[in-house]
Amino acid sequence: MILYRPTDGDPHTKSLKYRPKTCFIMSQMGANIPSIVLEIRRSLSKSLKSYGIQEIDAETIVTGRDFLLKVWGCIITVPMGIAIVSNEIPPQTMANIFYEIGLLQAYGKETLVIKTKGVNIPSDLVRTEYLEYDANFQEKLNKFLDALFELPEYFETMSEQLENDPLLSIDYLRRAFLITGNNEYREKAKVLYNSSSIKRRAKNSVEMLLLNF
Repeated sequence: MILYRPTDGDPHTKSLKYRPKTCFIMSQMGANIPSIVLEIRRSLSKSLKSYGIQEIDAETIVTGRDFLLKVWGCIITVPMGIAIVSNEIPPQTMANIFYEIGLLQAYGKETLVIKTKGVNIPSDLVRTEYLEYDANFQEKLNKFLDALFELPEYFETMSEQLENDPLLSIDYLRRAFLITGNNEYREKAKVLYNSSSIKRRAKNSVEMLLLNF
């Protein structure tokens, strides 16, 4: 996949540092965060930690550069993203959250929306799975995370069936690696790359950038 920067539309030709077993959290940051959002975040953090998943957000990483590019870089390099939305969050912030969900889905990341009671999901995202924050929230969240960790086996199977399409095969292995952090997927990708004709491509080719997970 060719990655186009959202700031200027030009192809991104530099290597990115991937972040396995992480989750990009999208919600209100900074000051005056609604108490219900803080409560959801604490509950979410507890579950993610129990699964060995590190959470990151737009404030976790400091680059000193363009803020949108930083967010975009986070989205590209994580396996999943979870959004927390509430009617108490300002509309401008809600717009940013839904934009970031769109980016995650466009790049094939696993996504989940956690919403408080009464929040209406935009029509373009009604097919996106969401959890309402209620008495059964923790149980439903854990089911989502259980399902997440079942995906790598499927991705590996798809990779084996697509050996004649090395780009797609490597991409499936990358997705499996991002969820699990298992370096065996990286080694399989290297073997596949070295056994195919694409190894003669330029160091900054799409294929080589894809392999750099």
